Amino acid sequence: MSANSDHGIRFGRIAAMLPVRDIRKAQDFYVGVLGFTKTFENGNPVGFVILKRDQAELHLTLQPGHKPAPFNVAHMMVHDVDALHAICQRQGLRIIKKLQNKDYGLRAFVFEDPDGNRIDVGQPL
Repeated sequence: MSANSDHGIRFGRIAAMLPVRDIRKAQDFYVGVLGFTKTFENGNPVGFVILKRDQAELHLTLQPGHKPAPFNVAHMMVHDVDALHAICQRQGLRIIKKLQNKDYGLRAFVFEDPDGNRIDVGQPL
């Protein structure tokens, strides 16, 4: 398939799949702290959850032996990056890259969620 030919393919949403060691703890963070809403769960015990907020969607998958990757696993665009940065600081989350204006046109930072997943957050300048 050539890069210049789409063959009529249309893409819909793509959601980040985040591995978590404790699905309830992760859900408490994303729902209780970041304001996402659980829209689906599967398994008994629960091993998969879909969370949504505005246009964002995250999928949590239970992986008890999860070891975090040493790179960003998701990129999240927000309308108030400073407010989200402040929330992350209040929650005591590890900030991997400090909040700053980037030369590529975003105000951005990177944080680790409670499972060590690195999330890159940005807002257009």
